[in-house]
Amino acid sequence: MKIAIIVPMAEEAEFYRDYFHAETKEMFGSTEFEHFSVNGNDVYLGLSGIGKVQAAMNLASLLSCVDIDVIFMTGSAGTLAPDVHQEDLVLPNTFAYYDAHNTAAGDYVEGQIPQQPAQFVLDSPQRTAFAEYLKEAGVSFREGLVVTGDSFVASSKQKDEIRQNFPTALACEMEGAAFAQVAHAFKKPLVAMRAISDNGDGSAEEDFETFVKKVGAKAAKLISDYVEKMN
Repeated sequence: MKIAIIVPMAEEAEFYRDYFHAETKEMFGSTEFEHFSVNGNDVYLGLSGIGKVQAAMNLASLLSCVDIDVIFMTGSAGTLAPDVHQEDLVLPNTFAYYDAHNTAAGDYVEGQIPQQPAQFVLDSPQRTAFAEYLKEAGVSFREGLVVTGDSFVASSKQKDEIRQNFPTALACEMEGAAFAQVAHAFKKPLVAMRAISDNGDGSAEEDFETFVKKVGAKAAKLISDYVEKMN
């Protein structure tokens, strides 16, 4: 099995090296992917970069060259829901673009790119299996809609504008829907996991880099343990 693990930032990728040891490195798109052999599986670890274009470009470059069986995407997100708090874990089952406004261009809904699905639904057996693994491990998480845009949401005003169009969204971030769109085009299963970094209003109690490292270490352990058990 060929498995891709993609994170936005180098600070998040470094923790996987505590579990896996790279055999080779290869450039796909603008990012270098490290290649590991784990329990007979080929694992490709790389950085997406930050934002929709970087994420789409680097994932598409990998999928164009390697027949990946499942994609794991991790990273951070800002909360949009009042009952989702810092350090909560979100396992998105749907992605949409909060900065896509194309309702005047035809029969489209908010968040929809023309000629693309209204939302990108993650409902693969691989995602279901990972969710069951988290439950069995006693890891609490939320499931629902996460929305993506090219802005770091850091004010209540920005949050309120997004929630007007996406009242059920749990969180917002900068890469997920782009990953989901590419995975949809290549017909590949995507498993996404986001840790809530802040309230999206500038009220985070610790700096973003410190938080990213803390939750990056947790995500790396969960996914590494899971990958080591995959057949």
